[in-house]
Amino acid sequence: MLYVRFSLSLRKVEDLLHERGIDISHESVRFWWQRFGPMFASEIRKKRAERLRSGPQWQWHLDEMFVKINGERHYLWRAVDHEGEVLESFVTKTRDKKAALKFLKKSMKRYGRPHMEQEPAPSQETCKRGGSGNLNG
Repeated sequence: MLYVRFSLSLRKVEDLLHERGIDISHESVRFWWQRFGPMFASEIRKKRAERLRSGPQWQWHLDEMFVKINGERHYLWRAVDHEGEVLESFVTKTRDKKAALKFLKKSMKRYGRPHMEQEPAPSQETCKRGGSGNLNG
């Protein structure tokens, strides 16, 4: 838990435990984190979401961006809460309605309905300002 909760390196966790009389190597810390980490992370995420969901200002939104994996374009879909914490992520090869709905349904099942708001395209912002879209003038 020290490794994740306080963003410590494996060697710093080893040093902290050594100060408290526990003789363990950083490789043992890594091994135990790989074995039990996902289980702890799942519980922490679940409890955090329940706590935040009960608050009056809690909201989350979806975001997507493209990333290159092995030279190929993929799309990274993320559910992000109002504090910027990534709740869920999903990678697809396509950016279509089917992929978006799959991720939205998965996220809504876990976190409830998001605050629905669409980010305007840069061209829409230019039109609102009455500009020509020319960056030089």
